[in-house]
Amino acid sequence: MTFQEFSKRVMVSVEDLCREFYRENRATIKIKKEETAVKNLVTIVNTTLKLSYKKGFDAMSLRDLSGESGLSMGALYSYFGSKEDLLSMIQYHGQLAVERILRDHIDQGSGPREKLRSAISTHLYLSEMMKSWFYFFFMETKNLNKKYRKISVESELMTERVITDILEEGVKGKIFAVDNIPLTGSIIKAMMQDWYLKQWKYTQRKISVEDYAGYVISMVESHILKKA
Repeated sequence: MTFQEFSKRVMVSVEDLCREFYRENRATIKIKKEETAVKNLVTIVNTTLKLSYKKGFDAMSLRDLSGESGLSMGALYSYFGSKEDLLSMIQYHGQLAVERILRDHIDQGSGPREKLRSAISTHLYLSEMMKSWFYFFFMETKNLNKKYRKISVESELMTERVITDILEEGVKGKIFAVDNIPLTGSIIKAMMQDWYLKQWKYTQRKISVEDYAGYVISMVESHILKKA
């Protein structure tokens, strides 16, 4: 599947995630008109990601967020009781969406080789669509306290588990030859992360996300496919 085809099939946006958050927490959110609440939540999240990229989430204050977003402190407190609540929302709903889309796009009726290809391309395409979220998950939460770092680590391990489960299936089916499945899964995950953490390299070299996905798949298969 090309990135363009994937983008048409997968409709994920900040608005979708904010609407999901609003509907799950409407009892505690003081703004009761859904469209107004979702619009403001989108502004809050986008501004948070922007400020986090510029100065770091830990250094960002709600007053900074208020000034940059144009929303009053009172308006912010209509949605969140603290900066930590905001962080939880971004982490939980963003990572839930990633896991849901990743698992939905792995055809359970296909073989392990096809599943692995789908897992790699889906993760990379999704990271291209949600660049600021993926960067935030990795770069920001590792600097926070233990509770929030744990959430980020669990998300990373979730992706690795998807990969290692496929590798195990392929080994059992005698399609893959892998001596160390956990390490192989970790290396595959690291190659996928390089796309959104160091994308400037690939932009300079005019490498598209499709090119990168294809190369990673080719490289992985050359290492793990069982020789006839």
